Amino acid sequence: MCKKHRPINCIVPPHVLEQMLKSKDQRVADAALRTIIISERIRGEREILGPVRSAVFANGVGQKRRSIHDAEHQRLPPSLLPGKLVRTEGQAPVTDGSVNRAYDGLGATYDFYKSVLGRNSIDDHGMRLVATVHFGNRFNNAFWNGSQMVFGDGDNVVFKDFTRSLDVIAHELAHGVTESTAGLEYHNQSGALNESFSDVFGSLVKQFSNNQDVNQADWLIGKDIMGPEFTGTALRSIKNPGSAYTNDPNLGTDPQPKHMNDFVTLPDNEDGDFGGVHINSGIPNHAFFLVAKSLGGKAWEQAGKIWYDALKQLFPLATFQDCADVTAQVASAKFGAGSIQHEAVLNAWDRVGVRVTPPQPVLAPVERVAAASNGSHAIGLRERLVELSDELRVTADQLSLQ
Repeated sequence: MCKKHRPINCIVPPHVLEQMLKSKDQRVADAALRTIIISERIRGEREILGPVRSAVFANGVGQKRRSIHDAEHQRLPPSLLPGKLVRTEGQAPVTDGSVNRAYDGLGATYDFYKSVLGRNSIDDHGMRLVATVHFGNRFNNAFWNGSQMVFGDGDNVVFKDFTRSLDVIAHELAHGVTESTAGLEYHNQSGALNESFSDVFGSLVKQFSNNQDVNQADWLIGKDIMGPEFTGTALRSIKNPGSAYTNDPNLGTDPQPKHMNDFVTLPDNEDGDFGGVHINSGIPNHAFFLVAKSLGGKAWEQAGKIWYDALKQLFPLATFQDCADVTAQVASAKFGAGSIQHEAVLNAWDRVGVRVTPPQPVLAPVERVAAASNGSHAIGLRERLVELSDELRVTADQLSLQ
């Protein structure tokens, strides 16, 4: 049995921070080192403390309830999070843009789940949405710790304030949705699916908030947090994984694959990003994009609902094959076998190198008995069953004549 990881789900993956350590810009390297050290400490605390979700964050009333806190540039341990309360539900905007963006981002995410998917907050039980801004000093990340969001301010070279990107906020909150549904374990293919669902729903929240169709959407994750010396377009691309940046002086080249032929095998540990969960997520990401693009219109209306229903049916150690099979089953159940939606799902997974497992035919009782045996014995058994049926029918006819 594998060890169940209790990660802090960060938007900036380890391979990016490690690449930044090699930067010739000392500002970038220093900020990356600081972020890695802090992240390792937080991860260690998470492993020791276990699940940190608390009933204090639940209300069950089905209403939007947000609270934004300020870490005041301190690296607060779990016992001191979320920090100083600076804005709560219904209060007017404050002078701090980070506070207001976090407040609005939490609200937009809540609205998406409630309006589109009928979900009562992140855990579907009215969980209060909590966020902490200004975490640490030049902290290059944003993360979900199991009960709340935490945002760094970035180094203002490669990354800017992490509250600037709605898809980043929604991505991290989606980890809470996954925890409350499939519970996808954070390693190898199940971990890559965990990251992929967060990218997908992060993008859908942004598209829903901006009322964009599949052609208007940019399908990028983190475009708005990229700093002034970044030469690419975003942190990741769902439309075309592996194209978000190329030969950037600080980040190198986007390593995400979009086909199983390019699946990356990495160690299942922290150094290997638990099997490359942030890298191989490009494959299911691209599958979702292909479905959405094929169906057209607003991606959350059909493709998004298929993926959400599938997430609720998946399980902790689900693989890409499992996800392909379940999304196909959902599409067939919702829209009909052979429907446009069903075919779109089949074709999309096939294009990323995952062939959906054909459904097994439902056999009649005699056929099931015959199929349980092999070769001539199966044929003989079936023939004998037919003979017995004929004999019973003859006997019944004789009894009726007496």
